[in-house]
Amino acid sequence: MDLPQGESDLDKLIKNMEPVLENEELVFCALPPEQAEDYLMICQGFYIERESVTVIISRHLAEINKLEFGLVFKRITLNIHSSLAAVGFLARVTEVLAAQGFAVNVVSAYYHDHLYIQSDQAQSALNTLLLWQEKLSRDD
Repeated sequence: MDLPQGESDLDKLIKNMEPVLENEELVFCALPPEQAEDYLMICQGFYIERESVTVIISRHLAEINKLEFGLVFKRITLNIHSSLAAVGFLARVTEVLAAQGFAVNVVSAYYHDHLYIQSDQAQSALNTLLLWQEKLSRDD
C-alpha cells in the first residue's frame, strides 16, 4: 500500500503549517512495561526506552490513576502533512520558539508534527508561530 508522502518543501511547510493549540492538559509518565500496557490504547503517544515506557496521557487520567508526572503540557499540532524526510522544518520551528524562551518536546507522527509546550506557555507559543508565519507571508 502506497501512503502519501507529505510535503517536503521547507517554504511550503512553514507557510502552510496551520498550528492548532489543543486545550487538553497532558503529561509524560515513565512507567514499567507491564503498567504501561494499560495506557497504550488511550495515550496520545508512547516511547519505549531502556529505563521505562514513556506514555503521553491526559493530566486528568494520570491524576485519577495516581501516576507520577512532572511538567504539564499542551499540544500544538502542525496540521500540514509533512514528509518524514522533510529537512529543516522542525529545526526552524523549534529555533523560532527557542529564541522566545519556549522549551519544546516534539513528536513526529506519519501525517503531522506535534509540539508539546508547557501548559502555561502554550498560547504564547502558538501566537509566536502565527506571527512568524504571518511575517514570512508578508515578506513574499
